[in-house]
Amino acid sequence: MAVAETESFTKAAERLGVTQSAVSHSIRALETQLDSKLVERAGKRVALSQNGTILLRRFRAAISELEKAQEELGLLKRWGQGRLRVGATHTLCTYLLPAVMQEFRELYPRAEIHIESGDTSELIESLDRSEIDLVLGMNGREPTWARFDPIFEDELIFVVAPDHPWAKAGSVAAEEVGKESFLVYARSSETYRFLKSSFEDAGVRLRPSLSLGDMGAIKEMAKVGVGVGIVAPWVAQNEIDDGELVAIPLGIATRRRSWGLVCHEGRQLNMIEEDFLRICRNVAKTLTGVPNKD
Repeated sequence: MAVAETESFTKAAERLGVTQSAVSHSIRALETQLDSKLVERAGKRVALSQNGTILLRRFRAAISELEKAQEELGLLKRWGQGRLRVGATHTLCTYLLPAVMQEFRELYPRAEIHIESGDTSELIESLDRSEIDLVLGMNGREPTWARFDPIFEDELIFVVAPDHPWAKAGSVAAEEVGKESFLVYARSSETYRFLKSSFEDAGVRLRPSLSLGDMGAIKEMAKVGVGVGIVAPWVAQNEIDDGELVAIPLGIATRRRSWGLVCHEGRQLNMIEEDFLRICRNVAKTLTGVPNKD
């Protein structure tokens, strides 16, 4: 790398603090080991051959990984230090992150943590502006420069009060779905877009009577019979267990959602971020209605 960057054995030796003959010997030894010509002399200038150019690209990637490892080892010496900047949807902030952050805090008690709440599309914009490093959200509308690492999948359900006619039936016919008005999450959200698309694919029109920006509000409205709520099972787990709400499958409109971690395509997660992702996956396994892939 030093020879390639300085285009000189002499300057490379000066940079590395060794003799010129040591540099020349190392290059010859590498060429012998690989059975390839790596450098070519052009007057006083040293240039890389095609093989040398390919090798240089690989060496730079390897050195970059070693430098990252050194940084992470430095974090280990200062156990608990580091920075985590995450954006998460409002629902995940309420129902997933508290348990995640409790375990994360135990692992990294002195880490600097920044959490931004918002809809997935808003958080992606913050990620693009480098205001956050990671986004916890729904899959489906990531830009081309982003990478999605899955965490868990779920399916939405109807939730109704125990005295609702649907509660006694335990299921809903397609023609009945088209007649009902629903309590749905904010129309600007990825959840609403996903839900609307699922109903359209099933040939059923989604008729929201109330669009609310809070899952808690949807559940409370459903409890008092204002309408039929549409939520994830893990959002209404307590209310269903206590008998305050009854869960009913969406039926023909059922479709799985995928939740995960979004970051820049070329970005490699550091040690702290890898542990955060691991904890998210472990906690997600405890959520109601999330398939356990183990």
